Amino acid sequence: MANPLIAIVGRPNVGKSTFFNRVVGRKISITEDRPGVTRDRLYADGEWRGKPFTLVDTGGIELRSDDVMWREIKKQAEVAIETAQVILFFVDGREGLTTSDYDVADMLRRSKKPVILVVNKIDDYSEDKVFEFYSIGLGEPYPVSSEHGSGVGDVLDEAVSWFEKGDSVEDDSIKIAVVGKPNAGKSSLVNRLLGFERSIVTDIAGTTRDAIDTPFTYGGKKYTIIDTAGIRRKSRVDDDVEYYSVLRAFDAVRRADVCLLVVDSTEGLTEQDTKIIGYVHEQGKPSLIVMNKWDLIEKDTNTINKFEAKLKEDLKFMDYFKSVYISAKTGQRAEKLFTFIDAVYENARFRVATGTLNDLISDTVRANEPPAHNGRRLKIYYSSQVAVAPPTFVLKVNSVELLHFSYERFLENVLRKNFDFSGTPIKILARENGE
Repeated sequence: MANPLIAIVGRPNVGKSTFFNRVVGRKISITEDRPGVTRDRLYADGEWRGKPFTLVDTGGIELRSDDVMWREIKKQAEVAIETAQVILFFVDGREGLTTSDYDVADMLRRSKKPVILVVNKIDDYSEDKVFEFYSIGLGEPYPVSSEHGSGVGDVLDEAVSWFEKGDSVEDDSIKIAVVGKPNAGKSSLVNRLLGFERSIVTDIAGTTRDAIDTPFTYGGKKYTIIDTAGIRRKSRVDDDVEYYSVLRAFDAVRRADVCLLVVDSTEGLTEQDTKIIGYVHEQGKPSLIVMNKWDLIEKDTNTINKFEAKLKEDLKFMDYFKSVYISAKTGQRAEKLFTFIDAVYENARFRVATGTLNDLISDTVRANEPPAHNGRRLKIYYSSQVAVAPPTFVLKVNSVELLHFSYERFLENVLRKNFDFSGTPIKILARENGE
């Protein structure tokens, strides 16, 4: 069973994200002094008094607004409430109670979940500052200052007291980061794979601003999908919120086991897509190029071959790439993604037996000697695989300088020809004998 979930809900700008960051101990949620900045649910793991939990920060609820974004945020908060064991309802101690607070309180009461009323922005506590909040009918108000940290411990004491014993387990799921440019269809793909609406999908580019983790199972296997903000070119990132979202998308890549680069097939692979996948490659992550919106492409018998040829041209630096052509909107071939995800995940964790590896390298060097340099020739005494994810090979040689890039590339191709490392980078490191 996964960690118990604590959901933070409340209307915009009451300090939910500041509380979230303080509890999880790193700057995960976007905090900025303007309403509506946290648009999606955002998860992070925390621990209090030896009890692990997952904290979810929601978008602000504005029940009386007809605005499309607020309607979507309300839906997000509803899903968080649905899945949470404990709900922290945040109100603003400086501003006092509003009509929206009463609306939200009614919604929470109906959830039949434990609700802790958190009165935030109380820097100097006095009883009269929280007295009016009893009228909302959710029991004793907990005064806190998320910014300064006062009262946070009391709230967490109360929250973890609602957990049942033995509720947590180590996460052994396959983590999938979904990355790409804004509007390539990442959130639609996430929703398709999960089978329910989890990420906001509207026609407004950039509605997913944070990297959001959602655990799920498919075919008896455990996965966690990380839906990231669209990564824009730096020159277009002139908004602080956007900037932190890009950083977070890169953080999602670092945390992932497999990365899906979602490309809009109608646009083809752009320079920005190439940069994103280049980052995935540098991080040593297995990946899939997901050509989305394939239903919108006019096709003949040669269409896929033309697209593949163009991908090979654009991705020369990672000719091990695997591609899949889908439509997240219609569901065409979307389920096949799991087969590909499992395959590249296993390829990245494949280990070559030391004896087999040494035989292969020795035979290869005998058949194709390395070129001589200043009268000296590379000698490979011994080779071993020292790591997986990505598969990493160390060659013991007479001189590191004699291993030219071209010969290293040649050895990589030999390894790929003999073992299935498709979809994953591999690393070859040279060490001088005795090093």
